[in-house]
Amino acid sequence: MSTTLTTPPPTAAEPYPRRWAAAVVMMIAALMDLLDVTIVNVAIPSIGRDLHASASDLQWLVSAYLLGFAATLIVSGHLGDRFGRRGLFLAGTAGFGLASLGCGIAGSPGQLIAARAVQGVLAAVLMPQVLGSFRTLFRGKDRGAAFGMYGAVAGFASAIGLLLGGLLTDADLFGWGWRSVFLVNVPVAVGTFVAGLLLVPSTKERSAGRPDVLGSLVLAAGLVAVVLPLVQGRQNGWPLWGWTCLAAGVLAIAGLGVYEARRRTPGTVPLLPARAFRLPAFSVGVLVQLLFSVGMQGFFLVFALWLQAGEGYSPAQAGVLTVAFSAGSFLTAPAADGLAVKYGRLVLGAGALMMAGGFCWIWAAVTDSSAAHTGAWPLVPGLVIAGAGLGFLVVPLVNVVLSAVPGELAGGASGIFSTAQQFGGALGAAVIGTVFFGHTSHGLTHALTTAMPWVTAGFVICAGLCGALPRRAVAEHE
Repeated sequence: MSTTLTTPPPTAAEPYPRRWAAAVVMMIAALMDLLDVTIVNVAIPSIGRDLHASASDLQWLVSAYLLGFAATLIVSGHLGDRFGRRGLFLAGTAGFGLASLGCGIAGSPGQLIAARAVQGVLAAVLMPQVLGSFRTLFRGKDRGAAFGMYGAVAGFASAIGLLLGGLLTDADLFGWGWRSVFLVNVPVAVGTFVAGLLLVPSTKERSAGRPDVLGSLVLAAGLVAVVLPLVQGRQNGWPLWGWTCLAAGVLAIAGLGVYEARRRTPGTVPLLPARAFRLPAFSVGVLVQLLFSVGMQGFFLVFALWLQAGEGYSPAQAGVLTVAFSAGSFLTAPAADGLAVKYGRLVLGAGALMMAGGFCWIWAAVTDSSAAHTGAWPLVPGLVIAGAGLGFLVVPLVNVVLSAVPGELAGGASGIFSTAQQFGGALGAAVIGTVFFGHTSHGLTHALTTAMPWVTAGFVICAGLCGALPRRAVAEHE
């Protein structure tokens, strides 16, 4: 019997005494997902060589994880609210460790892709329970400090993941090579699972409605149906079945939204709340989040391949170079929320334009080196500028959009934003990757310079869409 059963759950009058210890345990577990989003990017070229993976296999290594996450995130959050977050947190932690072990021992691209998809699903089971528990365990200033810790760790993870992926791959610990980027999760999962049994209390929402499990299956099928033909279409000559599948996926997602808007089933929580989507600011904000993720994941997939397979960088060298991007975001992220309260959408628009400008710099630097290797230093300013733009665009985005969303929809709105982020990443690996791999016959530099306009255009469109967002963000006291 778990020792936590003897500890009374937190109440409004008496906060859970070991809440900070529980928060640390949950953050360490969440760190596995936060690192896994970026740690794999630098290792992808090594994975491709070792497993003889095709171009579409490499795209699926990114897309499978993000699709699994996007398809499961919203319903798992509702399940935790209704039935208890502790059990789902522990299940997600243990399952993520097992899926990581499956990735580490995979002997073929198909096995690795399947394990990555399972990883994504279990990460989506784990992550909402962390933030939901923080919301219940902490109040007042402590709650702000807890969410601040989460934000700081998330920012740190995005930077260290790129570097750690390269260092682990190059270190070749125990002869594992790229497998280390997955196997490192196993001891972390074991440790946090045991600590979670001892320290994490059971929390849930008394008024939580029934999760729409059937709707979540429709949403998952729709998301996969959209991405599948985009990844597989090029190597199959863009067959009719691909376009049919793509149309069916779009119709399934749209149909789910229409059905939930008209359904009158009391007590069931909608996956795609129609009230929120009727607000132009929310719909535009979701689209900005989606396009941002398309550009980000697409860029880092093809950039890592170009650096290592085209320019001869080692995984560690590629990881060190891409840290320049994270350094740029660290420069602007601390001031972003405060500026957004004063200037709102202008800050986000400026951030999107900075990202477009930074990627244009990289595009120009690569183009100017058509006959010789680019070298690292010409790329660094572009990475820093793009990273600085990320801090202004993404850090305050949800806060700006929430100023136009009723308070009772805020939780569902943030879940939709997270889903859009993951799905956008899967789309980016599919679309930008397809453009890149479609031109590798003329050399990897030519392929990258062909893909970069797509990346840049996405952020230019984001800047234009920011004009439809609210004028300012929600102040902290609000």
